[in-house]
Amino acid sequence: MDKQTLKQEAHDLDVTVWVGKSGLESVVDELHDQLSNENLVKIKFLRAARAGSSTEEKAAELADRVNAELIDTRGHTAVVHR
Repeated sequence: MDKQTLKQEAHDLDVTVWVGKSGLESVVDELHDQLSNENLVKIKFLRAARAGSSTEEKAAELADRVNAELIDTRGHTAVVHR
């Protein structure tokens, strides 16, 4: 599927992974598990998780760690696809 189609699919998804003050380490396994079962996963980056970095930077790093593709970021929310 192309990115535009995936973005459209992601529009109605609920956030299922929240990244908080514990950082990326605390959600890597959960995100990996969810991507095993789902095509797309929506992630919310709380203020404490960003710590001076942009949502795009954090989302790209997290996607790399689970071998996924970053599809979109809007505000403090990202969508990844495997």
